[in-house]
Amino acid sequence: MLKRIFLNLVAFIFTLPLLVFAAELGTPSLEDIEYPDDEPPTAEEIELGKVLFFDPRLSLNEKQSCATCHNPEMGFGDGMATGLGTMGEVLGRNTPHIYNLAWSSIFFWDGRAKTLEEQALGPISAPGEMNMPLPQLIKRLKKVPGYQKLFKAAYGDSGINKTTIARAISAFERSIITRNSSFDRYIQGDKNAMDPAAIRGLALFEGKARCTKCHDGVNFTDDSFHNIGVNNNDAGREKISKAQGMKGAFKTPGLRNVWLTSPYMHDGSEPSLEAVIRFYNKGSEGIAGVSKLIKPLNLSEDEISDLLAFLAALTDPIVIERPKIP
Repeated sequence: MLKRIFLNLVAFIFTLPLLVFAAELGTPSLEDIEYPDDEPPTAEEIELGKVLFFDPRLSLNEKQSCATCHNPEMGFGDGMATGLGTMGEVLGRNTPHIYNLAWSSIFFWDGRAKTLEEQALGPISAPGEMNMPLPQLIKRLKKVPGYQKLFKAAYGDSGINKTTIARAISAFERSIITRNSSFDRYIQGDKNAMDPAAIRGLALFEGKARCTKCHDGVNFTDDSFHNIGVNNNDAGREKISKAQGMKGAFKTPGLRNVWLTSPYMHDGSEPSLEAVIRFYNKGSEGIAGVSKLIKPLNLSEDEISDLLAFLAALTDPIVIERPKIP
């Protein structure tokens, strides 16, 4: 009897700090979303944004929509190392997922957009991407009776313009929310929601694997920038900010649904999550300018497996029904 009490006490002591830490990671709260002008979008606004998101008319040659690269069936990515523009150009960076951007404060790999509205318009007008000048897009949409009706329902007499297009697309993007993974159910009290391997992986995520040095908070990102030692010639954040240490630094991606969003890194150089973990396990390997946070981890094969199990527990797929395009 004493032995059983002792073992239960040890198990409780071991689990307590883990649960406290998991509560700190937590589940995103809808009340914490900061909407423009503190006004949540209407259903009509979200629906309009959804239609625009899937409409190839937003590209110059009408062959590419936002959803071409941010494909909901592929974790809102495109499955390629780096994306392709509508005219066939090979882009320089991996297509990032767009899960839980409602809580983000800075956007793109290099952080060049400060609002989701600014981000929404960026790829549309970018010459290497959708290549569509916004004045030309506005004229194109105004010719479509279905869009006249949708914009009227969402924005009244404001009409079809740069501001309403950005507001609608960003409203839809803010609705892409994942917050019911096995991890979320586990920290909310369902102790069977994660298996023992994932629970061990959570302890590694906090401790030995050092993941929370960057992947912290409810969406597993610090919304900051780090040079993690990907050895290519992309200057990253340095082009936007001249702050010290920004050369080769990129935004920390959120990890919710990370199991669905391969390949990984800003250049898509790691094909799988296991490859990502092994990349970090080695450390920076002497590459200049790497963040001091990057150190060899000395994870065992079993620990790598446990960490993978935890990352899988962050999965909560979102099913998006493709809209009818007017």
